[in-house]
Amino acid sequence: METARPGRRDGYVHGYSDDETRRLGEQADTLAALLHDGTAYPAGSRVLEAGCGVGAQTVHLAAGSPGADIVAIDVSPASLERARARVTARLPAARVRWRHADLFDPPFGDAEFDHLFVCFVLEHLRDPRAALTALRRVLKPGGTITVIEGDHGTALPHPGSAAARAAIGHLVGLQAAAGGDALIGRRLQPLLAAAGYHQVQVRPRTVYTDQTRPALVEGFTRGTFIAMVEAVGDAAVAAGLTGRAAFDRGIADLRRAAGDGGTFHYTFFKAVAVNLGAPRGRA
Repeated sequence: METARPGRRDGYVHGYSDDETRRLGEQADTLAALLHDGTAYPAGSRVLEAGCGVGAQTVHLAAGSPGADIVAIDVSPASLERARARVTARLPAARVRWRHADLFDPPFGDAEFDHLFVCFVLEHLRDPRAALTALRRVLKPGGTITVIEGDHGTALPHPGSAAARAAIGHLVGLQAAAGGDALIGRRLQPLLAAAGYHQVQVRPRTVYTDQTRPALVEGFTRGTFIAMVEAVGDAAVAAGLTGRAAFDRGIADLRRAAGDGGTFHYTFFKAVAVNLGAPRGRA
């Protein structure tokens, strides 16, 4: 995900620790089949991954389209180095080029790419519509954009509790205060349409876990979602949103969803749209 930049993007509330890098990798690996199903680009096509972060999704993007030429950009040099190392270790033959760049002002010519791929980026931006519009300039007429985002409002732990809902709500609130939107999944269709894309199709990609799916319980419920909420505890307490005891109670209740008799549901949204005529020239 992209590093904070005042006024344009500063909604990445999860931090840039080694633990967060591991969480992003575990999330990507656990959900690869769900999120990347249907995404495959022809050999020789030029694909721009905007906001590649630490390369957690780049690995799966490259694996699904081994003949495509991928350019992965991010505004954080440190994240790009981690991304390069991850992809080199996992897919040494991958056709990926890395570039330090701002997705609000992509340093490419008009209509330079056949396809765009944006995953878990828009939720952290103050102006996601502006980002989508800027990216459309570098997409060929007839080219496609794929956008994947989550929506924390769809999280349904069982057993449920007010404390668990509050803990999730604190993450949503912190992200909103930082300029992001943790509920952006439900907005993908109007956002893409407002940015000038056509034939927008959005489909839900639902994760459901229970004790018959132990890999998903460990990889997603515990390792991805609960870990993400738990990581903002100090920030939520410091901001005066909650007390430590109340927040810890919410995390404990969330963990019950990953225990015996527990279940968990979450919905991602995957959008695909077409550019019928990219804007020319930079804003």
